[in-house]
Amino acid sequence: MSGKDAPGGHARLPLLNPLPRAGEEANGKSNSQIKPLTFALLRRLADSEFHSGETLAREFGVTRATVCNALHDIDRYGLTLYSVRGRGYRLARPLQWLDAGLIRSGLGAAADGLQVEVMDHASSSNALLLQRCAQGAASGTVLAVEWQTAGRGRLGRIWHSGLGDTLTFSLLWRFDGGLAALSGLSLAVGVAMMRALRELGVAGAGLKWPNDVLLNEGKLAGILIEAQGDMLGPSAVVIGIGLNLAVPEALRERIEQPVSDLISLDLPQAERNQVLAVSLKHLAEVLRGFGQGGFAPLRDEWERHHVYQGRAVMMLMPDGSHVNGTVLGVTDEGVLRLMTGQGERLFNAGEVSLRSA
Repeated sequence: MSGKDAPGGHARLPLLNPLPRAGEEANGKSNSQIKPLTFALLRRLADSEFHSGETLAREFGVTRATVCNALHDIDRYGLTLYSVRGRGYRLARPLQWLDAGLIRSGLGAAADGLQVEVMDHASSSNALLLQRCAQGAASGTVLAVEWQTAGRGRLGRIWHSGLGDTLTFSLLWRFDGGLAALSGLSLAVGVAMMRALRELGVAGAGLKWPNDVLLNEGKLAGILIEAQGDMLGPSAVVIGIGLNLAVPEALRERIEQPVSDLISLDLPQAERNQVLAVSLKHLAEVLRGFGQGGFAPLRDEWERHHVYQGRAVMMLMPDGSHVNGTVLGVTDEGVLRLMTGQGERLFNAGEVSLRSA
C-alpha cells in the first residue's frame, strides 16, 4: 500500500501537492480574521465595474467607513482594488465565483450521488471534510472552497494563489474494501483529471508520478489523498485537488517550482463552474471503477500520460541520497518501476521524490 497507517484507524496517503493556496503560514492571517462582509462586497464587485461606497453602504445596511474597512487589505487575496474619489471601488479584474447550482447543472446525469457545497473560506477543505467523514457524511460529498487559509500539501509544502485563480476542492468517497485496497488511488485520480482536461480541450498535459498534473513542464494541478478506515475495510478517502486556472506573474516568483495554468493556453477562458463540473464527472466515473477493479485496469492509460515514461530520472531518497535510473512504468498497485544499474527497483509514493535526471 502506498501509505502508512496512523493511530486511530486514520491513514494518510502522501500522494500529493494540492495546488497553490495561500495559508496562515504564508501570510500570518487566521481564518477568524476574515470578515463575511468582505466576501459579500467582493461578490458585488466581481463585475469589475465601479460601485460607489455610498451605494454599497446603503445596499448592505452599513456605514461607508465599514465598507472601507471591509475592503482594506484586499491584496492578501491576490486582488487589486481601485478606489477613485467620486466613482467608488472597482476590482482590476473580474472574478468568477463558484455556484453550487451551476456546478450541479453542469454535472448532468453525473449529479446523481454527488452533493456539492461551496464555501467562501475555510482553513482546509480536506481537513473539514475529514471531520465530516468521521461524523458519517455520505460518499460523494464535495466541498469547494474559494479561499483556504491552511491548505495542506505533500511534504508540508505551502501553496500560494489569488482568490478566483484556482479550483481547490475535496471529494469524499467511501469504499467497501479496506485501506490495503487503495494502492494506486492517486494515480487513478490523475487519470480522471486527464480525461477531464481532454474534454475541456486542453492538449499537452501529462502526469508525473505519483500525484501531479503537468502542462508545458509546469505544475498545473496536484492531488492530496487522506484515508480513514481499517486495513480490511470498509474505508473512506478524502481527495483534495487543486487546479491552476491563472497564476499571476508576481505569484510565480514566490513559488519554488515551475507552474502552469489554463489561461496560458490559446483557448477560451475556462469558466470555473464548468471546469469543476467536468472534473467531478470524471472523478466519479473513475472512482466507481476503482472500487470494483482497483488501479490495474487504468495502468496502461496512466503510463501513456506519464511524462517521464521511458526517461532517465533521479529519485531523491529520505536520507538525502539519490538513485538514478530509467522509468519502466508502474505496477498494478501504482508502484514506480525503475531500471537502475543494479537492476529493477520499486518505489512507493511518499518515500521518494521524482526528478528529471
